[in-house]
Amino acid sequence: MTHYAIIMVLAGIGIPVLAALNAQLGGRIGSPAAAACVLFVVALASAFVVAMIHAPQGFAKLLTAPKYLFFGGVLIAFYLLSITFIAPHFGIGNAVFFVLLGQLFSAALIDHFGLFGAQLSPVSLTRAAGIGVMAFGVWLTQQG
Repeated sequence: MTHYAIIMVLAGIGIPVLAALNAQLGGRIGSPAAAACVLFVVALASAFVVAMIHAPQGFAKLLTAPKYLFFGGVLIAFYLLSITFIAPHFGIGNAVFFVLLGQLFSAALIDHFGLFGAQLSPVSLTRAAGIGVMAFGVWLTQQG
């Protein structure tokens, strides 16, 4: 389990780095949307290489997957476009702060109701307090 935690910490580190890099690219080329497209092309190529190495047969099963599962692509596009457009004006820290708040609350709801096949993990008073403490801690990081 420790290796999962380490990988997720690294993924978390990558989110503000991604936001900063893509905001900078969008500013340099004068188009945050074009910067987002470039990032998606690089991400697609990277994911394709990993998929071909680990599970090339997965592509054959795409036609039978429920179509609503593809909505995740719309959500990542929304995230990337919004962070690329907003971060240069709002600040990387502020933008990621609000993203983290959204993640805390939506993750708790998804787990609480077992949505999208997630492991059921009801929000207890202790868990709700922990989420509140985390949200407060994230808020504290953004105070001058």
